[in-house]
Amino acid sequence: MVTRTVALVGTFDTKGEEYLFIRKLFHDVGVQTLTIHTGVFPPYFEPDVSNQEVALAAGVTIESLMAKKDRAYATEILAKGMRQLIPRLYAEGKFAGIISFGGSGGTSLVASAMQALPIGVPKLMVSTMAAGDISPYVGTSDIMMMPSIVDVSGLNSISTQIFTNAVFAMAGMLHFERPERVVDKRPLIAATMFGVTTPAVTTAREYLEARGYEVLVFHATGSGGKTMEALISAGFIDGVLDLTTTEWADEIVGGVLNAGPHRLEAAALSGVPQVVSVGALDMVNFGPFETVPKKFDQRLLYKHNPTVTLMRTTRAENQQLGEIIAEKLNKSIGDTQLILPLKGLSGIDVAGELFYGPEEDNCLFDALRTHVNSDKVTLIEREEAINEPTFAEFAAQQLIDLIEHQERRN
Repeated sequence: MVTRTVALVGTFDTKGEEYLFIRKLFHDVGVQTLTIHTGVFPPYFEPDVSNQEVALAAGVTIESLMAKKDRAYATEILAKGMRQLIPRLYAEGKFAGIISFGGSGGTSLVASAMQALPIGVPKLMVSTMAAGDISPYVGTSDIMMMPSIVDVSGLNSISTQIFTNAVFAMAGMLHFERPERVVDKRPLIAATMFGVTTPAVTTAREYLEARGYEVLVFHATGSGGKTMEALISAGFIDGVLDLTTTEWADEIVGGVLNAGPHRLEAAALSGVPQVVSVGALDMVNFGPFETVPKKFDQRLLYKHNPTVTLMRTTRAENQQLGEIIAEKLNKSIGDTQLILPLKGLSGIDVAGELFYGPEEDNCLFDALRTHVNSDKVTLIEREEAINEPTFAEFAAQQLIDLIEHQERRN
């Protein structure tokens, strides 16, 4: 096996004994370490990269951080330095994977630097925070979070077992490589899907794959939309089939699956060809039924499953959604099409289903017709529901045409 190096990152001043134990574990299994000290005070053992180097990467000295005696400020500055230093060390070939152990402060400090590394680089964060909401730490990256069970404070029968499991997991990721093989590079498509738009996206994916495209499907659950936008901005994606823009309904109404205010901007601003639709904008998402805010008691609610409750969007909300989506798509510098499924936005927004609402949908459609800039966006209307196979295949073919048009132009 090829000897690999892991970046072992942490506060060697307060957790030095623990990190020495972990370093020895790595060496015992044949993995070299690049130790990086992120604490403010002198380390328990001599690291390969000092906290002074980390601080200087953020434009300050470690002495100034020590003198200030402000833990929150020190964490912020060291995190800034790590975000500069870690990608640079990786680009220089100093390590092949990264691992850290800590509580809330250590996790936030190191995780932000892990996020700056390319997708596919092994990243493991063993943390007291891993059993809660980890979205601030993971962001749109592929960081793996492992609960530490007990605090990273001392060596005991529980912590040593967790440390050992984490070391073995990282060692496995570094040692075992996929056999070399030639893979034809296929144009990469990003597509968005929700449970109630699955038939459409499945049909479109199969249509695209049969014509030589590779399709990445993102679940429109907030994190899915954010991740897709990040990959588009990073230049990984050749075309976007954004059929499911439901995250915007959660953003404006207050649901739990919003993707933030920049959703629908990446493809527009980067000029990536995109075909967009309004899938699942008939609904806002909440958790279990009892968690729906009381102010929505009189709204039309649907128990999708024990952990997901859906709420039908109103005419006013659909008017607002149309205006926002038009605003985002009007930013486009590349080829953009918006396709409207006039017979229904989701599997439960068709005749005979609970969320069927032609009046609500028409408010959305009218707002889009009014506010979309025809110089920037081609608006197409189809007398179909979004999950009809003909709608999905049409959307997929339109995206193929846009991609081929861009290739000819370039």
